[in-house]
Amino acid sequence: MVLFTLNPNANSKDRSPCIVGKGITFDTGGISLKPGASMDEMKYDMHGAATVFGLMHALYATGHKGRVRGIACLAENMPSAEAYRPGDVIPTYSGKTIEVLNTDAEGRNVLADGLWKSGEFDPSYIIDLATLTGAVVVSLGHEASGLWSNDSELLEKVHQAGNQEDEIAWKMPLLPAFEKEMTGSKIADVRNLGKSRWGGANTAAAFLKQFVPNRNFDEDSEQIPWAHLDIAGTAWGASTNAMVGHGATGIHVRTLHTLITNS
Repeated sequence: MVLFTLNPNANSKDRSPCIVGKGITFDTGGISLKPGASMDEMKYDMHGAATVFGLMHALYATGHKGRVRGIACLAENMPSAEAYRPGDVIPTYSGKTIEVLNTDAEGRNVLADGLWKSGEFDPSYIIDLATLTGAVVVSLGHEASGLWSNDSELLEKVHQAGNQEDEIAWKMPLLPAFEKEMTGSKIADVRNLGKSRWGGANTAAAFLKQFVPNRNFDEDSEQIPWAHLDIAGTAWGASTNAMVGHGATGIHVRTLHTLITNS
């Protein structure tokens, strides 16, 4: 994990936002190898972390005075003799264990640690960004990012900031049934894949929710407000993006800049 802090001494008694990004620098799928076609595009699987970096740069360049934290969760997903495998049960920073059913569902594994780490900063809210699932592209195409949250107020603020910057973040369901599906492993606390292909972007969000800390890690307190943006369809190749003719789009740097500077 790479940790960023903008204006570390500003408003030191006030809570500040923490933005977490998936940074898989290249994703072959690992042992669960992806098809070769379009695998070259998997260099973009670090776009969530790149958005964190771009946001920090944008806030600094525009003179933002408030404190903001960022976490980039960096790894490479490659098949090798030392790669993790389907059937493994792996520990996480939270102490919870993950049953690995598909090594190509790797982004959520690294985000699990980043989300839990963010709780140590007692943030006002947590937002994560990830090129997480192909399922969100099936749902929303390349025109909108998927948006999930455990907090209705934060959900609306992110949605409105996205609309303001013409970076659509579409509200998606985080139903209890999806959480039950992801916590249904017989040998671990959480499974890294849903029980079927249906609603895959929703079950991925439900997985991440299991690693959002309660305030001060107190079991009797509520979860820290959190939102998840699945940018798999908008991070690159979006034909309607007026800012970029080809390649990565920088999606949601402007959304989060607006959200943070207007709050």
